[in-house]
Amino acid sequence: MTTTKNKITLWLENLHPVWFTLYASFTAFALYTCVFAFRKAFPAATYSGLTFGGLDYKSWLVISQVLGYGAAKFVGIKTISELKAHSRSFGILLMVSIAALSWLLFAIVPAPYNIIFLFVNGFPLGMVWGMVFGYLEGRRMTEVLGASLAVSFIFSSGLCRSVGAYVMRDWGTSEYWMPFVVCCLFILPLLLFLFLLDKLPPPSAEDERLRTKRSPMNGDERRAFTKAFLPGIILFTLCYVLLTAFRDFRDNFSAEIWLALDMGNDPSIYTQTEIPVSLIVLVCMGSLMLIKNNKRALMINHLIIAAGMILIGVANLLFQSAIISPLVWMTLVGIGLYLGYIPFNSIFFDRLIAAFKYVSTVGFIMYVADSFGYVGSIAVLVYKKFFQANLSWLEFFISGGYIMSFVGTALILGSMVYFHQKHRTWKKTNLADN
Repeated sequence: MTTTKNKITLWLENLHPVWFTLYASFTAFALYTCVFAFRKAFPAATYSGLTFGGLDYKSWLVISQVLGYGAAKFVGIKTISELKAHSRSFGILLMVSIAALSWLLFAIVPAPYNIIFLFVNGFPLGMVWGMVFGYLEGRRMTEVLGASLAVSFIFSSGLCRSVGAYVMRDWGTSEYWMPFVVCCLFILPLLLFLFLLDKLPPPSAEDERLRTKRSPMNGDERRAFTKAFLPGIILFTLCYVLLTAFRDFRDNFSAEIWLALDMGNDPSIYTQTEIPVSLIVLVCMGSLMLIKNNKRALMINHLIIAAGMILIGVANLLFQSAIISPLVWMTLVGIGLYLGYIPFNSIFFDRLIAAFKYVSTVGFIMYVADSFGYVGSIAVLVYKKFFQANLSWLEFFISGGYIMSFVGTALILGSMVYFHQKHRTWKKTNLADN
């Protein structure tokens, strides 16, 4: 007898591609939005007035969580690349359960001893992205599916901080209990969307023909992949390190930045900037599905990332020249940031694998880049606190934007040149072998 799960999966297999794409896109977007509530509500609080070991309490919280999240990325290089499809839903549920428990313990245990629970929170959540993206990769519509998942980073980051701010302002919830209360608000929707996403059928034969078969990778296969593309991996990983550090700083200290701009008392300010950013980035990323040639799409991904980083530098210049308002500035910076960041979290690696017809999985290379990205994020925060303490959060953010705009653009264009040349030699070699 056909089970309920199989009935739903069979129904999805027979859906028109447009409806299938909408179903998969929405469920992935909604699920990861809920997951983000278990991680990113706490930046809505400032935790002001507390200092330990010469560092303010909130910085300790951010460092602890990023350490956990970054450590998970190093572990995920092996675990996520080897993860079987049938283990994804249980893995996601286990990871978010540990994250929720960590916020409960954070609220109960007094400061500074509760700092450790941010590490406990970050580590399991660092595994979730690879598990969720595993449902989406290797499909002919992966651009739309991946963009929908990745855009949830932007939308949910603003949403969770707004919810956290409202919970504190309107319910009188303390800064310590607020993250756990936000988790409780999102747990039932998370279970629903996880159930729905888990019903997706695996990629079809046509998907595999167009985008290359995806398969778990053992240690030898991971080493062979790295050796084959090492110079390019170094270039785009360094670029991604800059993007991750800048994005994390903007997320974790947005409350302080808005206060410096005299706009920190409105909880809706976070969603006012992130909703237009989400929509613009989603349209840009999703439109890449119209490009059938995988190598051409990979090159265009490089150009989009470069354009995003250039936009950040231009937005800074316009803001400092008083040509645009703070709200417009933060929105433009967000657009530029996520035009660079989102491709790495959805379609850049998918097109890389497809362009070279390399049987592998996005999870491996994504976690390589992510692991170093969060090392960079921690390094930037430590540098700010101990070497640039006199700079305000706002001044440091603007300076970081200029550095990323110049250095990041050079790195990603270098990656573009490398993969263009690599593809030409790769193609000739494969033709000779045949």
